[in-house]
Amino acid sequence: MKKLIFATHNQNKVHEVKAVFDGFSVQSLADLEYSQDIAETENTFVGNALLKARHVFEVFKTPVFADDSGLEVTALNGAPGIYSARYAGEEKSHVKNNTKLLDALVNESNRIAQFKTIIAYKDATTEVTFEGTVKGVIAKQLSGSGGFGYDPIFIPEGYDKTFGELPKEIKLRLSHRSRAIAKLHAYLNSIT
Repeated sequence: MKKLIFATHNQNKVHEVKAVFDGFSVQSLADLEYSQDIAETENTFVGNALLKARHVFEVFKTPVFADDSGLEVTALNGAPGIYSARYAGEEKSHVKNNTKLLDALVNESNRIAQFKTIIAYKDATTEVTFEGTVKGVIAKQLSGSGGFGYDPIFIPEGYDKTFGELPKEIKLRLSHRSRAIAKLHAYLNSIT
């Protein structure tokens, strides 16, 4: 079984990836006992995903993939975007991020948004990126306790419940990360 490193400390992301990614042994940074935080200093999802993949590849010399994900709200000119995790401050509080976003949209009728993930894959000879998106709208209040991040306020297109309310299986099938991971998985199967 081919070994891959997922360059993240976020165990929610690890569980989501392992649920849809078979045929490969995927290790997170926690599995490798690598605790260094990798600063996201680029100004795009692609740039941050590549930065993390390159950094971890240099440390472990093993094929690696990294993601950068976020919520883009049309009425906020794409914010919070690459700052999604720390939208309300550096302590990265999901509750504060959701509250700040709902407050920013309190008088806004245009609630269109999308989740976006960029996956960057790196090995000794290749760097490639894959994108996954899911379109939807921002709810008027928090609903549901499932998922993480902005899931309790994001209603995916075609549904009337937030990701926080929908069953885990539906969220996994629809999610931006699952869509990007599926593209990575297909790519890896095509080259092995």
